[in-house]
Amino acid sequence: MARTRIIIADDESIIRLDLKEILDTLGYLVVGDVGDGQSAVNLARELRPDLVIMDIKMPGMDGIEAARILTEERIAPVVLLTAFGQRDLIERAKEAGVVAYLVKPFRESDLTPAIEIALARFTEFREMESTAADLKDALETRKLVDRAKGILMAQQGMSEQEAFRHIQKLSMNTRKPMRDIADALILTLDSR
Repeated sequence: MARTRIIIADDESIIRLDLKEILDTLGYLVVGDVGDGQSAVNLARELRPDLVIMDIKMPGMDGIEAARILTEERIAPVVLLTAFGQRDLIERAKEAGVVAYLVKPFRESDLTPAIEIALARFTEFREMESTAADLKDALETRKLVDRAKGILMAQQGMSEQEAFRHIQKLSMNTRKPMRDIADALILTLDSR
């Protein structure tokens, strides 16, 4: 089974080194480590890791802003490690789409559950996004087919069932999706 690929971002090199050692011991593969948020975003865009673990307070772009970008671009889930448990940082992290938040000093035993839950939530999010896109596409197809049926009924005196069957038959004969047939019928017949 492939090991989970992780990028570490923390401005303290000793923390990165310790974290890499812990992650290696836990069976994870650290594919890169950087010291600031912008570098974390750039490296994640390039390497497409399974997860990014980063500190909040870093020079330049902070970890929360980097997490927001990684979440918006659907690159990888983010686990934040920070010495700060302030409410405003937690709220910013939630708004940025961070899936796990660990306060330093953390125990090694806290890391695996945070990583695994973050990965599971990210997978669920992607699946929901895919389902939503499929449903949107199905709704758009249905709207187009209904519109094409209406045009066929009005212009050619077909019943609703006959109009549907006509579109369905054209789709099968041409091996094109019903959506494409409906779209073509609308373009052709609607301008008459």
